[in-house]
Amino acid sequence: MDAGLAALIGTGIGSTATLAAAWVNGRIQARTQRAQWSRERRRDAYAAYLTALYDRDTAMDAVREALEPGAPDLREVEEKLQRFVALARDVHRAAEIVILEGPESIEEAADRVAHASRDLSEAVRRLVEDARAGDAARKAADLETAAGRERILYRAVADFRTAAREVLTP
Repeated sequence: MDAGLAALIGTGIGSTATLAAAWVNGRIQARTQRAQWSRERRRDAYAAYLTALYDRDTAMDAVREALEPGAPDLREVEEKLQRFVALARDVHRAAEIVILEGPESIEEAADRVAHASRDLSEAVRRLVEDARAGDAARKAADLETAAGRERILYRAVADFRTAAREVLTP
């Protein structure tokens, strides 16, 4: 084989190897960037959800505090309740994004938070209904029930944070 042909074949092989390496490298980089983009979207969704939960829980605390006096100011209770309801809607919207972004483990954790939230909301709703009716007979027991359900909710939120951290850690 003559030297020119050998050089041409060597150049062809080198070029092909360089192109193949560039293609593989590009695919790896694209996959890495896609994974990073997905983690960022999930992190943003999880953070928005946790923020919405915090805001809603702060509003629920305000409702409970307004109910604590012997004769609560029902106007104040209603105002705080309306704020809570609006923030609860924000939580539901944020949860939909969390579920959309996934994965299933996050959806399950968010579902546990939703169940715990609903249980606590029911206890507070009963307190509000009794305050509206002027009935304080079961107030102490309902406040205790609400406190217990609040602890369950906080545990569910902590579990959600743990699940989110696991999903976001590469």
